Amino acid sequence: MFYAVAALLITKNLASSRHTGVISLFHREFVKTGVFPSDIARTIDAAFDERLESDYGDYVRLEPADLEDLLASARQFVAKAEELVGAAA
Repeated sequence: MFYAVAALLITKNLASSRHTGVISLFHREFVKTGVFPSDIARTIDAAFDERLESDYGDYVRLEPADLEDLLASARQFVAKAEELVGAAA
């Protein structure tokens, strides 16, 4: 999802060197403007939170069912991003 967002930002000549910056620009340029559905956009926030928790939290256990749900949502997220990148080309 991160690279899909980076590709979306490139369509507007935008970039950031930080993960949080990329996500923030994505929300500003695509979600708040209604270009990218907010319900689907929440997936990148959830995934980023899970990543931070698993990287920096103590004794983190991720449940397989939760990860399967996140993966299904991530696929939907990437499909929407691909659609928008294709439309911008």
